[in-house]
Amino acid sequence: MALAKKPAAQEAGNGTRNVAKLSFTKDQELAAFREMMLIRRFEEKAGQLYGMGAIGGFCHLYIGQEAIVVGMQMALKDGDQVITGYRDHGHMLALGLDPKGVMAELTGRAAGLSKGKGGSMHMFSKEKQFFGGHGIVGAQVSLGTGLAFANNYRGNDHVSVAYFGDGAANQGQVYESFNMAELWKLPVIYVVENNRYAMGTSVTRSSAQTDFSKRGISFNIPGEQVDGMDVRAVKAAGDRAVQWCREGNGPFILEMQTYRYRGHSMSDPAKYRTREEVDKVRHDQDPIEQVRLRLLELKVSEADLKKIDADVREIVNASADFAQSTPEPDVSELYTDIYR
Repeated sequence: MALAKKPAAQEAGNGTRNVAKLSFTKDQELAAFREMMLIRRFEEKAGQLYGMGAIGGFCHLYIGQEAIVVGMQMALKDGDQVITGYRDHGHMLALGLDPKGVMAELTGRAAGLSKGKGGSMHMFSKEKQFFGGHGIVGAQVSLGTGLAFANNYRGNDHVSVAYFGDGAANQGQVYESFNMAELWKLPVIYVVENNRYAMGTSVTRSSAQTDFSKRGISFNIPGEQVDGMDVRAVKAAGDRAVQWCREGNGPFILEMQTYRYRGHSMSDPAKYRTREEVDKVRHDQDPIEQVRLRLLELKVSEADLKKIDADVREIVNASADFAQSTPEPDVSELYTDIYR
């Protein structure tokens, strides 16, 4: 049997960096701008509510990483599955889940996506094929591989996307999943959201191999480094990886090089990096600002972009009001949705 041809970005060897970017139409740029702005404003509001005490427990914000999930969703189709770790609010919003339901879950209300029982890290949606945020580091990788196994078993052409961070990339279960996925040629895309600091330790101090696109070499899994701050580059890489999987070639690794502006969680003061470093990334690479500038070049007015931002803020404010006014779960809910 002839070997499948590797994607174009892999011709020079496993782990080569992708520099090609997909050109977007004005409508695509506008859609990406709105979706990323929704995630940004939602996460800013979630941070405010956490500071006010309306959100308890853990809360991990996605600010700065918006281009990854928005670009990847543009490459997927209905029926494809998504699973991620605990930094999951942005993924749900990009999938089209109601911001009110997401925010209500953050505040522990009955109208939340997990009936107020899961909180920030544990939400899911069967309707949208979102199989959850997961609090155990790396746990979602083996589950995402299982979703791909189910697709393979059923003989459909759906693809599973398993998101995880640079810290989770060092977990043993990740490599067990890689081995099984390649052995059985499972249609799963492993997206490493490399935001450089894991929980609070630089990748240069925690990882012997900092090119995460090469982590599948010993399993013969192709990988690609992607500018995770450019939604066009993400979409282009996502298209290639999705095609690779749908054609029956097995798994694919995408390392999205990104940056989170806030701490690991709301309780993290992020003293392990300088304010100047964060400001430089914001100034030079911000994913939303890149799209805004391109839209201005396409003759979209500043007033129109401000209108989009205003509309998004209205949606987010409504979700916050809803999340603080809707009832908490009844005490009887302590005994439902559990194994006995």
